[in-house]
Amino acid sequence: MKWHHVEENWPAFYEAIQEKWPEVDEGDLDDIGGDQRAFVKYLVEVTGQDSAEIKEELREWLIGEIPSDVVMDPIHDNHSIALSSKYVGEGEDEYDDDARFGQDDEIRGDGD
Repeated sequence: MKWHHVEENWPAFYEAIQEKWPEVDEGDLDDIGGDQRAFVKYLVEVTGQDSAEIKEELREWLIGEIPSDVVMDPIHDNHSIALSSKYVGEGEDEYDDDARFGQDDEIRGDGD
């Protein structure tokens, strides 16, 4: 993942950050607001490591997976749906209800 994923979805990364760096405080993360330089500086303060070590740890951490909270975010879903439009036939809308393609609802009218 890239830092912009972290910055754009900062609160969704709190759990993953606290798992990697248990010394961090959620209130302090709120204040940082996704700013990478401020985050590195904060980690140097709370862990006692030097900046180079923190930057290396951060690089390694960014290699990991994007947390499910971010992947499941409605904004991410809508983006994925919009990208799927290239597979939708001409004249169709990727946001349309697909109920006309078959009834797979076991209990009609229950909302699922």
